Amino acid sequence: MKNRIIIITLILFFLINNDFFAQQRPDMRQGMGGGEIKGEVHDANADAPIEYANIVLYSSADSVQFTGTITDKNGYFTLTAIRPGSYYVDILFMGYERKRINDLIITPQNRQINLGEIMITASAINLQNVVVEGVRSPVTYQIDKKVVDVSQMPTVMSGNAADVLENIPSITVDIEGNVSLRGSGSFTVLLDGRPSVIDAQDILQQIPASSIDKIEVITNPSAKYDPEGTAGIINLIMKKNQNVGISGVVNANAGLNDKYGGDFIFEHKTPLMKYNFGLDYNRRFSPGDSREERKLTFQNVTSFQNSTGNMERGRISYGLRGGIDFYIGDNDVIGFSGRFGDHKMQNSRTANYTVWNDTNSNKTYFNSFSDGGHGGSNYSINSNYLHKFNSGGHELNVNLSFGNHNGDENSLSGDYTNDVQFGGKKTITSGPENELEGKIDYTLPFGENRKFEAGVQGQSEYSEEDNQLFDYDAAANDYLFQPNFSYKTKNKNSEFAVYSIYGDQWGNLGFQGGLRSEYTFRDITLEQQNQQFKIDRWDFFPSAHFSYKFSALTQLMASYTRRIERPRSWHLEPFLTWMDANNVRRGNPGLLPEFIDAYETGFQTFIGKVNLSNEFYYRVTNNKIERVRSVYSQNVTLNTTENVGKDYALGTEFMMMVDPLEFWTVNLMGNLYDYKVEGILNNQDFSRRSFNWRTRFSNMIRIAKETQLQVNFMYNSPTVSSQGRSEGFSMVDVAVKQDFFNRLLSLTL
Repeated sequence: MKNRIIIITLILFFLINNDFFAQQRPDMRQGMGGGEIKGEVHDANADAPIEYANIVLYSSADSVQFTGTITDKNGYFTLTAIRPGSYYVDILFMGYERKRINDLIITPQNRQINLGEIMITASAINLQNVVVEGVRSPVTYQIDKKVVDVSQMPTVMSGNAADVLENIPSITVDIEGNVSLRGSGSFTVLLDGRPSVIDAQDILQQIPASSIDKIEVITNPSAKYDPEGTAGIINLIMKKNQNVGISGVVNANAGLNDKYGGDFIFEHKTPLMKYNFGLDYNRRFSPGDSREERKLTFQNVTSFQNSTGNMERGRISYGLRGGIDFYIGDNDVIGFSGRFGDHKMQNSRTANYTVWNDTNSNKTYFNSFSDGGHGGSNYSINSNYLHKFNSGGHELNVNLSFGNHNGDENSLSGDYTNDVQFGGKKTITSGPENELEGKIDYTLPFGENRKFEAGVQGQSEYSEEDNQLFDYDAAANDYLFQPNFSYKTKNKNSEFAVYSIYGDQWGNLGFQGGLRSEYTFRDITLEQQNQQFKIDRWDFFPSAHFSYKFSALTQLMASYTRRIERPRSWHLEPFLTWMDANNVRRGNPGLLPEFIDAYETGFQTFIGKVNLSNEFYYRVTNNKIERVRSVYSQNVTLNTTENVGKDYALGTEFMMMVDPLEFWTVNLMGNLYDYKVEGILNNQDFSRRSFNWRTRFSNMIRIAKETQLQVNFMYNSPTVSSQGRSEGFSMVDVAVKQDFFNRLLSLTL
C-alpha cells in the first residue's frame, strides 16, 4: 500500500511538472491540422453531467500534453485544431477516478472523433479483499462558485439547508439559525436557479437537507446574475434522477426535543418526457433557558430590567413539488414545474422580571409571557424552454415564473402580578405578496474557448400589508385596537435588466468580462396619510473573472464584481410597528441602497492525496445599512435602520482534504477575516474593528464497507457591529450512517 501511494504521488508530481514544461513549447502547434475530438462527461452513479472536468490530450509518442479544456455545464467538451497523429485523453475531476481513453487517431481522412458519453466514477481505495468507496470532498471549488455535495454530509441529513451550509468556510450560522455569508446576512437564495418568493433566511430553514442534491455558493457572481445581495447567491439544486425508467427516494428522520421529518421524490423518465413529484415535511423545536439584562437611560433616568425564564424556538414546514419536461427532438425541451408549501416560525418565552431605576431603589417584580411567529402559505409556478442550436453550447433559454406568498406575522404578550394581568400587547401583520419574473438567456460559443452571452430579465412585485396593534386594557380585560399605531401599505417594485458577457482564453489564461444595467422603480403608499415614497433609478454592474492554469490540476482565479443591496419595504415605512411589549420598529424612507465592490482571488491544487484550495477576498460596502437601537420610552427600545457609513472585510478561506489512513478522511476548513465598520451614528463619528475566524474540523471514518462514522467540530469567534459585539460559540456533531440492501436503504443517527 505504501509503495502504491508513493507511485501515485510521483505520477502526480511528474504530471504537474510535465504540464508546466509543456507551456514552454510554443512551437508544438505549428502547422496543426483541423482535427476535432468531442464528448460528454457524466457521473457513472447518477448519470448526471459534470461541469469543469479537466480534459487533457496527450501525444501517444512521447506523452507530452498537446492541448486541454474543461467541460461546460452540460458536461460537453470539444478539442479543436489537432494535427494528424496518435493521441490519448485523460479526464480528471477532483474526487473521481482518472479516466483514460487510448488509441485516438487523427488523419486527414478522419478528422473528427466523437467519444459520446464518458462515465467517470468516484475514487475508491482497495483494502486487500475489501473495496471501500472513497469520500469525495463535500465542497468543490469551481471557477466562479463553490459546489456543496449534500450526499457527503451524513450529519446534516435530518436538518435543513442552513445545516448544510454550516459546513463550508464562507458560511456562518448562529445559535438561532440565522445564516450569514462572509459576515453578511444579505444574499439571494435560488431554487434550481429560480428566485424564491420566501425570505432568504426562511427558505434555508424550510427546505430539508435530504431533498437537496447540491448547493452552489456564488460569492462573486458575473453580470449574468441578479446583483441583489451584498454577499452573493446561494442556489439550492433539488434532487432529480437522470436515469430512464421509474425511480424513487424516501427519507425519514427523527430527533430529541420534538424534531422529526421526512421527504420523498418519485420520477419517471422516458426518451420523450420526464415527470417527477415530491413531498417534504419538517418539524424542529428547540427548548432553552433565557437571561436578559437591560439598561436604558431616558430623560436622565436610568432604568434596569433583568429577567430569567424559559424559551422555545421552532419551525414547521411542508412542501409539494412537481414538474414535467417534454423532449421535442434532439434540440428542444419544454418544461413546467411548481411548488406549494407552508411554513411557520414560532417563538415563545415565559420570564420573571425585576425592574428598578437609579432614582428609586425599590424593585418591582412581575411575570410575563410572549408568543410570536411568522409564516404562511406560498406557491410558485415555472415554465421554461431550451433550444440547442448545436451540441457545442449554442443555445437559447427562456424562463417565466410566478409566485405568491402570504407573509403573516403576529405576536402576543402579557404582564402579570400575582396572577392578575395588568398589561400586554398584540400585533397582527398580514398581506399577500405576488412576484412575476421573466428571463431570456442566449449563449453563443466561438470556437473552442470563446463565448458570448447576453440576456434580458424583468421582474415585478406587488404586496399589501395590514399592520394592527392591540393594547391590553385591564378594565375591559381585553386587548383593544389602537388605530394610531395601525397602518396599511401598498408596495410596488419593478426591475428591468440587460446584460452581456464575453469570455476568451489565451493559452492558459482565461478571461470573462461583463456588464449589467438595471432599472429600478419602487412605489410605497401609506394609505392613512396618503403618502408616497418613490425610487426611480438606473444602476450599472460590471464584472470580470480571470483564471490561469498551471497544470490540469492546479489553477489560479481572480474576480471583481459590483453588487447592490436595496432596502426592504419595511426598512422604508415611516411608521411605528410594535414587535412586542419592549420593542418597537420604525422604517426610514430616506434610506439609500448599499453598493458593494467585491474582489476575490483563489488557488486550488491536488498534491498527491491532499486536496488544497485557498481564497482571498476584499469587500467594501458603501452606504452601509445597519439596525440601530435607541430608547423610545421607559423600558421600550426603538429599532430602526440607517446608512451608518462604510464597512470593510479582508479575509481568506481555506480547505484541505486528506486521507491520513485508508479508512480515515479529514476535512479542515476555515475562514479568517478582518472586519471594520466606520461612519456617523447619532451625529458622532465611530469606528469598530474585530478579527474574526471560524474553523470546522470534520472526520469521516469508514468502519466497514456499509458503515461510516462522522465527527465534526466547529467554532465561530466573536464579531462586532456598529453598536455592539456578538460572542463566539462552538458546536460538536456526531453521526453514524449504516447502509443496507446494497445502499437501497440508509440509516443515519
